[in-house]
Amino acid sequence: MCLGVPGEITEIDGREAVADFWGVERRVRLDVVGDAVDVGDYILNHAGFAIRKIPEREVEETMAVYESLFGDNPEEALEEMGADDDADIDIGPGGRRRPATPDTNRGEGDGD
Repeated sequence: MCLGVPGEITEIDGREAVADFWGVERRVRLDVVGDAVDVGDYILNHAGFAIRKIPEREVEETMAVYESLFGDNPEEALEEMGADDDADIDIGPGGRRRPATPDTNRGEGDGD
């Protein structure tokens, strides 16, 4: 099964754009989207390609569905999306994910 992830276009440079996925910015290609895309539009991204422009009337509902997938552990969901530990990310009503502090004990004497 493939899953497209919704994101908001924040910049466009030719056939490439930057999209914001809950505070995680990724470059996406616009080659296959099929519709004109502008900054501020929402797209579904799959494997680095915008595969569909989300109609404005569907954005709120689409984002709510995906946010419900975060469940009770938005930190874990962000890790699955590839968010860096040092990212300052808005995780919705639960607050903000703050940059991680270095773990000075990581790997020392814990058998790893």
